[in-house]
Amino acid sequence: MKSKFAIFALLTFVLLSWGLYQALVGAPTEATMGQVQRIFYYHVPNAWVMELCFPLNFLASIIYLVNRKAAIDAFAVATAEVGVVFCTVVLLTGPIWARPVWGIWWTWDARLTSTLVLWLIYVGYLMLRKLSTGGPNPVLAASFAIFGCIDAVFVFMAIRWFRTQHPKPVFAGGADSGIDPRMMHAFLINLLAFTCYGALLVWIRYSLERTRQKVDEAHAMKSLLHQEARSSR
Repeated sequence: MKSKFAIFALLTFVLLSWGLYQALVGAPTEATMGQVQRIFYYHVPNAWVMELCFPLNFLASIIYLVNRKAAIDAFAVATAEVGVVFCTVVLLTGPIWARPVWGIWWTWDARLTSTLVLWLIYVGYLMLRKLSTGGPNPVLAASFAIFGCIDAVFVFMAIRWFRTQHPKPVFAGGADSGIDPRMMHAFLINLLAFTCYGALLVWIRYSLERTRQKVDEAHAMKSLLHQEARSSR
């Protein structure tokens, strides 16, 4: 397992490094927006990983309610925390990109507002799990996951359903979109790199959560045995 993790981590590092080179050097400067457009190669891949993590959290939460397996619950925690990290990056890089292009840092349109709401929902989800006495409350956590997943779908579809300040998907036209092939190459490399990076973070966080669960189980068992020993005296 450790060797597989090391190989995957090395692959992820190589992809991130190559993606950085492609974003800053390989891709040409966009004619209208200039250098600030290069944030795109990080903003969109982070949004992509975010949109992967939250539905996975939803599925894991529902499965946990059915089988109550600790490993599934650990995966739910891992995907939620990693999703919040990537959502935070999206919310930070978006205004940096928007300010020189739109002339404003923020506007309350459907895409931006729903993304902020998504972040708040999952921060609330994590706070609920952290502050719940006697361990996480799976019913309330699953409810948060349901609302979060619905909003994640809304975030993805908002620019297709509404006229927003946020631009439409620039690669929706595929090969006929008129995008410079070097830009497309840089984008796809970074999309793959950040997908691997997100998977790596989920892997690490899942492993840590499983370790925590096992330690808590060991402490609970030790406490139970201690109580039984005292009661038998």
